[in-house]
Amino acid sequence: MEFQVDDWVFLKVSPMKGVMRFGKKGKLSPRYPSIVMSVDDVHVTVQLSYEETPIAILDRHVQRLRTKDVPSVKVPWTNNNVEEMTWKFEEDMKSRYPYLFPPP
Repeated sequence: MEFQVDDWVFLKVSPMKGVMRFGKKGKLSPRYPSIVMSVDDVHVTVQLSYEETPIAILDRHVQRLRTKDVPSVKVPWTNNNVEEMTWKFEEDMKSRYPYLFPPP
């Protein structure tokens, strides 16, 4: 496929490995987002990816399993003027973004 400058394209993201059949419905079926962004707002790296930036730690939760406790934190992310919140493992966030956590 070849594209010209200012061409519009749809990107299909498939959450499952293998061949997706047309018309497959369900929770994990691929969907196209209806958000239209300016190309100038998207900062893509050489590897054709972009990075979301965490803003702060909003909440903390400890999930109790049978043999251990798993601490999680609620993090809002900035992604091209769209805010999204997710729960992430606290240890992963501390190693990647230590500036979000106050010093002990």
